[in-house]
Amino acid sequence: MEFNEYQSLANRTLYGNEQVLTNLSLGLASETGQVVDLVKKYTFHGDRLNKDQLTKQMGDVLWYLSQVAEWADIPFDEVAKQNITKLNHKYPNGKPAK
Repeated sequence: MEFNEYQSLANRTLYGNEQVLTNLSLGLASETGQVVDLVKKYTFHGDRLNKDQLTKQMGDVLWYLSQVAEWADIPFDEVAKQNITKLNHKYPNGKPAK
């Protein structure tokens, strides 16, 4: 699936009022926190990494991020392309040196 296609399909489920950007931003922070919590529990509490739960939470982060871009009239493909360009510039040889 292409990013712009995802963005369009995800937008079908967006609802809200004039404060939709605030709602999206708070939702993005909340869902990101849930991803972080799963990683924290795996790393520091010895829990097994529940990949199904992690995938679901990452999907929620993706939805919110795509809708922030939609609200700002930014094609989601453009977000991905600009990020790869930035990473290629920052790390021209691939992974950063250790």
